[in-house]
Amino acid sequence: MRQRINMKSLPVTPSFRLDGRRALITGASKGIGFACAAALAAAGAEVTLVARSADELEEAAQTIRGVGGLATALPLDIGDRPAVDAAIGDAGAFDILLNNAGVNRQGPMTEVSEADFDFVTGINIKAAFFVAKAVVRGMIAAGKGGSIIHSSSMMGHVGGPNRSVYVASKHAIEGLTKAMAIEFGPLGIRVNSICPAVIETEMTAPILADPARRGWFDGKIALGRFGRTQDLMGPVLFLASDASSFITGTSLMIDGGWTAQ
Repeated sequence: MRQRINMKSLPVTPSFRLDGRRALITGASKGIGFACAAALAAAGAEVTLVARSADELEEAAQTIRGVGGLATALPLDIGDRPAVDAAIGDAGAFDILLNNAGVNRQGPMTEVSEADFDFVTGINIKAAFFVAKAVVRGMIAAGKGGSIIHSSSMMGHVGGPNRSVYVASKHAIEGLTKAMAIEFGPLGIRVNSICPAVIETEMTAPILADPARRGWFDGKIALGRFGRTQDLMGPVLFLASDASSFITGTSLMIDGGWTAQ
């Protein structure tokens, strides 16, 4: 008689698909935000793109729709808190937030004006906080979990010259990520941050075009190159999907090895 062999069942790989889920992406008209919105849409999510420029935002949404994605433009100044509360509240519950919008004004700390300080912290901390609050309230009201992804920086873990306010703002986002993860974990809402090094975008173009400023980065990135927007698409998709269902309160370094030094 042939002996029967009991076969092991294979564990099921968690899906990176986002079909049926809704994602809100701030700073989504170009650069990192647009690239990550495209990645989420390609995985099946219905994406809502937020930025101030209505024309540029609609063009971004049309580009995603042009390849079969589900995309809506939501022109919004995230620094306008009442408008944020109203627009996000009216949009209905989201499953995913990429809190991506951010700004920077570089210069010696001794020359930072109060206006500079308020501008950077107003977007990078205050606006990010209240966008997240509005999205989380929608998640709670809908009785479902979700994934909040804060766009931080490797500067949220290290320091650097002429970046005092920006560095402070990103350290604050790292703290917010941990606090939110603890507070909302019992509700199934995961909160993580992505921490890129220098990414080649329109925002960083002036820095990378200046030999003196660019030289400061030399030797700090182990992979020997600056990041590209595509380098963030996979990590954001991972954190948005069920593939990261047991990950919360952590920072995903996307820095080419900068913080390994």
